Amino acid sequence: MTPILPVVLAGGSGARLWPLSRALHPKQFLALTGGRSMMQETLLRLAPLDGALDPCIVCNEEHRFLAAEQCREIGRPWSAILLEEAPRGTAPAAALAAFRVLAAGEDPALLVVPSDGHVEDPGRFREAVVAGLGAAEKGSLVMFGVPPSAPETGYGYIRPGEALDGNARRVAEFVEKPDRAAAEGYVESGEFLWNSGMFLFKASTWAKALFQHAPRVYFTCREAVETGAADLDFFRPGPAFARAPVASIDRAVMEKTGDAAVAPLETGWSDVGSWPALHAASAVDAAGNALAGDVVAVDTANSLVRAESRLVATVGIDRLIVVETADAVLVAAWDAAQRVREAVARIEASSRPEYRVHRQVYRPWGSFETVETGDGYRVKRLTIRPGARLSLQSHRRRSEHWVVVRGTARVTRGESALILAENQSIYIPRGSRHRLGNPGETPLEVIEVQVGEYLGEDDIVRFDDDFGRDRGGASVS
Repeated sequence: MTPILPVVLAGGSGARLWPLSRALHPKQFLALTGGRSMMQETLLRLAPLDGALDPCIVCNEEHRFLAAEQCREIGRPWSAILLEEAPRGTAPAAALAAFRVLAAGEDPALLVVPSDGHVEDPGRFREAVVAGLGAAEKGSLVMFGVPPSAPETGYGYIRPGEALDGNARRVAEFVEKPDRAAAEGYVESGEFLWNSGMFLFKASTWAKALFQHAPRVYFTCREAVETGAADLDFFRPGPAFARAPVASIDRAVMEKTGDAAVAPLETGWSDVGSWPALHAASAVDAAGNALAGDVVAVDTANSLVRAESRLVATVGIDRLIVVETADAVLVAAWDAAQRVREAVARIEASSRPEYRVHRQVYRPWGSFETVETGDGYRVKRLTIRPGARLSLQSHRRRSEHWVVVRGTARVTRGESALILAENQSIYIPRGSRHRLGNPGETPLEVIEVQVGEYLGEDDIVRFDDDFGRDRGGASVS
């Protein structure tokens, strides 16, 4: 049997799930339907798959440390983490994975899956994958189709044709996101399946299909792999990847090829692409509400209410979406859920940070949370993982005060090094080289008070870094 290489696509932004999903911490890294993130659930779903290799993960460069850390948290190794400097769509992402394994002289079947889907029955999912492998081994490009439960207009629809190997059938018709009337007709006919966005094909088959139907994707991605290089735990494609056209697997190949096949996926599936979709994938109370966090719901029905940082109370509402985070609140009509991205676009256009980051921001060494900001000062709470440390750095326009509130800190300041225990503090003058690390076995928590004329995250000069980050500018600590 041909080995299966899961290719987990983790580059999405999840804008429709704002304010929970942000550009620097999108939905695939959030725990939406359980105690683990969507990506972690995906990796664990794939782990028992017969013949599966360690997965290949494709993610945005800004999310690389988050992706690696979430793998480590659940003890799942990876064959590669491929970095996208900018998102180019699913077709180039799958191309990177294909050319990388082909360059190593291997030709597995690529199981291309989004990192943020929800599957109710993982066992049946794995059975469907194995059943579709025969068609993939014989040169078909297999997509997985889900029996529709409603006339959704946000999904593509597939009409299966003649039978092929296993449970696969040739694709007779492919319709991309129809209008409401057409979607109702497709569901009533019983002849169509939703396109799940999951695919199975041999690496060589995918490369050949790209050469025939999307040559720009083929040549740019092949060159990007040939000129790419390892970077710590990651693989960074060469500059040619930036020239790859933005293209989905569907548009680039599946709608053009005569080798497209579809295999049924009857597992209870959702892409969790909107708040109503998350409601459908969640447990609900007797009134039809999906409630999470500190919520008091009075005379509330058929709604999604989520509280992340404080008490949220609702009274006399029906079919509403209420989502609270530490720095933003969303209230949306049920039927307008698909328009959340419009609000995100306006927030971004006004140069507000809430479209991009939460108050808690993750870094490879841990995380920080902005507690208070005022004229000429900012207060942060830093959490440093055991054994981790920030870069050796300095700031041109601010000084810092550190107070250890939990754990033990190893501090470098200028030419001196010292250990700080709980309730001890230190002052870091402007321009002084400094570093903060955690030599202990439990998380270190530090309150940082910044004082200065400019407190932007780009005021950093980095001299040494355990994570291979640039010496200056764009990223903090």
